[in-house]
Amino acid sequence: MIVPPGSAGTLSRSEKQELLRKILLEKIGRTRTAPTSFAQERLWFIDRLEPGSAVYNLSVARRLEGALDEAALERSLGEIVRRHESLRTTFGEVDGSPVQVIAPFGGFSLPVEDLSALSEADREAAVGRRAGEEAARPFDLSAGPLFRAALLRLGAQEHVLLLSMHHIVSDAWSSGVLFRELSALYGAYREGGESPLPELGVQYANYAVWQREQLAGEVLDRQLAYWKERLTGAPALLELPTDHPRPAVRTYRGATVPFEISPELLERLQALGRSEGATLYMTLLGAFQVLLSKYADSEDVVVGSPIAGRTRGEVEELIGFFVNTLVLRTDLSGDPSFREVLRQVREATLGAYEHQEVPFEKLVAELQPERSLSHSPLFQVMFTLQNADAEGGGATLPGLSVSGVGAAREIAKFDLSLTLAATGQGLRGGLNYSTDLFERGTVERMLGHLARVLEQVAADADVRLSQLELLGEAERSLVLEAWNRTEAEYPADRCIHELFEAQAARTPDAVAIEFEGETLSYGELNEWANRLAHHLAGLGVGSEVRVGICLERSLEMVVSLLAVLKAGGAYVPLDPGLPAERLAYMLDDSAAPLVLVQAAQRGAVPAREGVGVLAVDALAERLAAEPAENPESGAGPDSLAYVIYTSGSTGRPKGVMNAHRGVVNLLWSMRGTVAIAPGDRLLAITTL
Repeated sequence: MIVPPGSAGTLSRSEKQELLRKILLEKIGRTRTAPTSFAQERLWFIDRLEPGSAVYNLSVARRLEGALDEAALERSLGEIVRRHESLRTTFGEVDGSPVQVIAPFGGFSLPVEDLSALSEADREAAVGRRAGEEAARPFDLSAGPLFRAALLRLGAQEHVLLLSMHHIVSDAWSSGVLFRELSALYGAYREGGESPLPELGVQYANYAVWQREQLAGEVLDRQLAYWKERLTGAPALLELPTDHPRPAVRTYRGATVPFEISPELLERLQALGRSEGATLYMTLLGAFQVLLSKYADSEDVVVGSPIAGRTRGEVEELIGFFVNTLVLRTDLSGDPSFREVLRQVREATLGAYEHQEVPFEKLVAELQPERSLSHSPLFQVMFTLQNADAEGGGATLPGLSVSGVGAAREIAKFDLSLTLAATGQGLRGGLNYSTDLFERGTVERMLGHLARVLEQVAADADVRLSQLELLGEAERSLVLEAWNRTEAEYPADRCIHELFEAQAARTPDAVAIEFEGETLSYGELNEWANRLAHHLAGLGVGSEVRVGICLERSLEMVVSLLAVLKAGGAYVPLDPGLPAERLAYMLDDSAAPLVLVQAAQRGAVPAREGVGVLAVDALAERLAAEPAENPESGAGPDSLAYVIYTSGSTGRPKGVMNAHRGVVNLLWSMRGTVAIAPGDRLLAITTL
């Protein structure tokens, strides 16, 4: 349709509107292409990397109670699709880059699924199942459609409307636009009228073209320079303590814990913000960053925060992907007061607003942070303060009662996402979390700590960060008293071998050792070890004299260990399979004057001056002449029990010295913790 130059100036207002309507109808009657916005381009690439993912589905379910005019509802949704090109857009590829493919309006049909014949319980189960299926059903960006609707008929006076859009053509603000238009159109069509909505002057494609034209040259350079200065040197990852190791690849599985504070506290926080020329958003963001700083033990905290991105009035009533993400960094070093933190947050936020035109995608490309499939770039925690009726939460339809249906599925795009809204009932919201990283109990405690921070800063804005208390009285008592009540009675005056001797006296006939078909009872083991201990004492082994034990696994190995302790000495484990050079070093370093071996292992011990070698399996006749009674070892709880050498992987092996008291404490606490009973077996996971 061609309009003569200058003729538009002579048309009346109604004629201009009719002319615009005809031009738009002519435009939407043919398929055409347009460049994508930067945000759309990023989601297109993500879809290529993760095809079939439903992470970026925007799905809502609304229960409609009352006499629903299904035809008017269908016509209303169709008119919304006709009005907004974004809902008729798919994505093609040209030279490896995405383009918007805008299809003409070809009508709209609202599928209806009748569940009214089911029982009430089965109907509700079906609603939950269908809502979950719809939310999890992926979109095909190349084939579309990227807007879906379905109606579940539960009865004559009750329906559920399911709506889904892909994030690439919509955002939270768009959901509000959609429901406002749906309310106006449904009301008009229900009464037999026509659309009361004016034609849209621009479409999302116009915005995408404008964005790419504006963000070039000096304008882009100035904007990017600000962000480079703000974010240079920022930590790549906020190291929060997690319940589970971070997976190599995010699964986006998530859940949300609700959060609320009283109207009185909300009012005090608002007053605090006003006193500093700050908004409620800035006050809450500052408190949240303080909490994250304490959790991560970091004075440099970076948080992401969404912004509507609709900086031009022409696009405020469009459905499309306008939302941008600001990266907000706060320096909490030097133990500032919360008032000082709030001033810094205010400055950072206002600066970010002034430079919000740079798409997050462009910022990532420019800063080039190290990319990882395990976490998002630049920030891993999101903060949002939204209107109470965001995402269509306050939607109304004339003649109907509209309410939400429980969340069908939950995802977590970030480690943590705190979303709040100020309402007449106080602050309401929730903390969304990655279930790959956190347990629900951890997140509940975190929200409890956030509430305490908010209470304290509202009471005294000059409180230093070091003075903020995260723990309430009950939790403080649990952590500092109950969990630290670790004192326990144990035989602190006894040695290891004395505990064994007491057990041998109690159960002399019980089996103590079994090896390759041979067994020793407690009584037999104690007597053999006693005879060897008396023999060692005769050779000069006494208090803290170190004796090498270079034996293969055998009955003699355990007998030798006990005998050295009973004689008052300390044993030094020597693996006969080690290289001779290492064994020689360990003998020299430990200054052991004697090594116990099996006759077949004599050659494994390197010859060292002043070091004797004794084969314990060749001593039967000598030991028969030794006393069978427990010897007086002369050792006490603080006497050396053994010296064990490290692997030496970071240098030369080092001998670690352990006294009887520590080992007795460990064994006694294990006995109580594990509750070992007669007949139990414990895997020997420790070295000799």
